[in-house]
Amino acid sequence: MKKLHNKVAVIIGGNSGIGLATAKLFAQQGAKVAITGRNKKTIDEAVFEVANGTIGLVSDISDLNSIDSTYGTVKDTFGKIDVLVVNAGILIAAPFADYTEEMFDQTNDINFKGVFFSIQKALPHLNDGASVIITASTVVHKGFVSTAAYSASKAAVRSLARTLSAELLDRNIRVNVLSPGPIDTPIFSRGATEEQANATKTHLASGIPAKRLGTSEEIAEGFLYLASDDSKFMIGGELLLDGGAATL
Repeated sequence: MKKLHNKVAVIIGGNSGIGLATAKLFAQQGAKVAITGRNKKTIDEAVFEVANGTIGLVSDISDLNSIDSTYGTVKDTFGKIDVLVVNAGILIAAPFADYTEEMFDQTNDINFKGVFFSIQKALPHLNDGASVIITASTVVHKGFVSTAAYSASKAAVRSLARTLSAELLDRNIRVNVLSPGPIDTPIFSRGATEEQANATKTHLASGIPAKRLGTSEEIAEGFLYLASDDSKFMIGGELLLDGGAATL
C-alpha cells in the first residue's frame, strides 16, 4: 500500500524546489495534497505538475489572516489534515554589521513567526496522530558568515519542534524538523545569470564533504519518511540531510 494512502497533506511553500518535489512524491504515495505559495503563476504551474487532484492556494505565511483562509479552504475541500509541512522560508544574507531592522523583521516574520502561527492555526484542523514537519537547515549546527538572522530563525523552529511535541503529546501529534544542507533548486537562478548560478553552486559544493549539492528529490524522500508511519517513534526530532556539511 502507498505510504500516504488517503491522507490529507498541506505543504506550505509547495510551489517550487523542495516543496514541489515533496508535493509530487506525496501525491504519488496516495495523499490528497494542497500546496501554498505567494505567486499564483508558479502555484498554477505546480498544481499542473503534481496533478492527482492537488489544489493550490495563494497564501502568505507572514499574513495571519491568509493562513486562516488557507486552512478553511483545505477543510472544505479535503477535510482534516494528517500531514502539515511548513516549508516556506527566506534567506536574506548580509554582514551582521549591515543588517537592517527591515531585513530582520522580514526574515523573522516568515521563518519564525509565520511558522509558529501556521502550526497554531492548524491545530483545530489537524487529526489526532498527525505529523507536522518544519523545514530547518544545517545552519542550526554550524556558523555561516552573513546568515545571523536566518540561522537564528532556523534554530528557533528547531526548538519549537521540541516544545510543541511536548504540548501535543495528548493528541499524538508529532512535530519534527528536516534540516537540509545546500540543495540544487531554482533559487540560485533568481536574479543571476546561468554562469553566476553555476559558480555559486560550485563554490557551495566544494565545502560539502559529499562534494555536491543535494537534490530536491532526496529531501522529498526525507519529508516522506517524517510524514509516514515509518517515523512514528520520532517525536521532536531532526532529520539532517546535508551531505555531511555540519558534522564532518
